[in-house]
Amino acid sequence: MKKALLTAGLLTGIMPLVTNSAEISESGHVQQGIASVYHDKFHGRRTASGQPYNKNQLSAAHKTLPLGSRIQVTDTKTGRSVVVRINDRGPFVRGRILDLSKQAARELGIVERGTARVAVKVLTMRDKDG
Repeated sequence: MKKALLTAGLLTGIMPLVTNSAEISESGHVQQGIASVYHDKFHGRRTASGQPYNKNQLSAAHKTLPLGSRIQVTDTKTGRSVVVRINDRGPFVRGRILDLSKQAARELGIVERGTARVAVKVLTMRDKDG
């Protein structure tokens, strides 16, 4: 029954497409996977966008989303969400899809856990990096 409802939802456009891959190509697209928290040692270091990483801002690193894109990150365990801007590349740890700033992780309530299963929904995408 669940499979039939999922198929019907996807075919009618009611539900967004969900993927576990690192590739996201359009606004509204949803990706699920493991997010981690940037270590404090990166505070002040330059990101791929050229800006310094600020642990107190709502930002994240993603492997393929254009820099400047805005995404909604939802902890699938608690349902808590936060909107962040992609300003860096990563994470470079197998199985992870996102590195969250300390502030974003704090708002999700995952700082102590260090990682969490999340759903990432693209809100706005930049046409090109930067």
